[in-house]
Amino acid sequence: MLQGFKQFIMKGNVLDLAVAVIIGAAFSQIVNALVQDVLMPLIAAIFQSPNFDSFALVTINGNDVKFGVLLTAIVNFLLVAAAVYFAIVLPMNTMIERRNRRLGIVPEDAPADPQVQLLTEIRDSLAAGRPQA
Repeated sequence: MLQGFKQFIMKGNVLDLAVAVIIGAAFSQIVNALVQDVLMPLIAAIFQSPNFDSFALVTINGNDVKFGVLLTAIVNFLLVAAAVYFAIVLPMNTMIERRNRRLGIVPEDAPADPQVQLLTEIRDSLAAGRPQA
């Protein structure tokens, strides 16, 4: 029983997942600092408010409906998504693209060499039993 547990724990997927969770938790502090301490103060300077919590306050039957809280959450989400995309995803994709070009790796969706395309068409035509025009 313990041997099976040891094998489960030592599988690559479990270790990769554990590392990803730990790195993700640590990295979330960086993203949150960027959003809360850099981007939100810039937005606060534009709108003259540190957040949107007080916006669109409506009272219905004595209950406050705070649309501003939802608006703040949406803005925070969009800022986090933008920060992750522009600070991590975009530079990583650029780095991978440059490495692939340096190594001569062609993406699958890139147009192939015209000669290779012509030979592929000829092969497909012969396989289908049609004469090539």
